[in-house]
Amino acid sequence: MRSTVSSRGQTTIPAEIRKKYGIKGKSKLQWIDEGKIITVVPVADDPIASFRGKFKGKGLMEAFLEGRREERERDE
Repeated sequence: MRSTVSSRGQTTIPAEIRKKYGIKGKSKLQWIDEGKIITVVPVADDPIASFRGKFKGKGLMEAFLEGRREERERDE
């Protein structure tokens, strides 16, 4: 999906993305500059609550290693 940046530096988030990630007016977004790539991540109103139950049934080390594997795959 593409969007255009206005002369004032503003852009529109496509409706499909807004619906999928629950982005509404006043939602916060985190912009991460990774060199050649910019990643935009929605920030939850309650970040701690958003992680609750994410690793249920997994050992902490296993979850950590899985996250690292996913990061490596994304970087390749």
